[in-house]
Amino acid sequence: MNKIPIAVQMFSLREESEADFAGTLKKVAELGYDGVEFAGYGGLTAKEVRELLDQYGLQAVSSHIPLDQLINSADQVIADQKILGSRYVVCPFLPPESRTEVFYQKLIISLEQLGKKFRASGITLCYHNHDFELDRLADGRMALESILDDTSPENVQAEFDIYWLAKRNEDPVNWLNRYQGRTPLVHLKDMTTDREQFFAELGTGGIDVQAVLETGNSVGVQWWIVEQDESRRTPFESIEISINYLKK
Repeated sequence: MNKIPIAVQMFSLREESEADFAGTLKKVAELGYDGVEFAGYGGLTAKEVRELLDQYGLQAVSSHIPLDQLINSADQVIADQKILGSRYVVCPFLPPESRTEVFYQKLIISLEQLGKKFRASGITLCYHNHDFELDRLADGRMALESILDDTSPENVQAEFDIYWLAKRNEDPVNWLNRYQGRTPLVHLKDMTTDREQFFAELGTGGIDVQAVLETGNSVGVQWWIVEQDESRRTPFESIEISINYLKK
């Protein structure tokens, strides 16, 4: 497991980043993380962010970019990633009004076209799942299956989120094995064992995180990415618990 580097999704630290973006990156480095996945750049330019990353010894793993921005500002997204030194961009979320059969078919076409454009620039496009993509479409497939099966692996890859898979009683290991070689980024988070199924720090909930970690090397995972959507602790406490679990 230790062969695969560990990043944190900066959405976990959104309030901290808004208050002190540079200081938040510094703390992430001090906790022992190798890199970060961005969800915005704190109002800074890509060049300013890169200078901070270099100062603190962090790597830009990827950036979550809204779909409309990926479509309408692809050239700027590519330019920013090259400055940051990031090899991945991620389509992170679909609003409720977009979760329809018709939209998914349009999305597949858009992702294929975008993935081809990004690949030509040395950047890989990934799709990040929540639980709604596990709803079934008219042909019986889950929307997530349709997205991945109807796009080409060289143009569209996956960023599986093990919490959202587990929340719908799906085994993350099965998904990793099924799409092996296509899952360079994996979001790691745990789930409480009570009825609420709240977000939990790694090793404190009911997801078999260890099985996921043991699968990583064999299926081509390049980065583990810790994300704590919400926490009953402070966000820094949560991501510290998670990285300590990963490094033990």
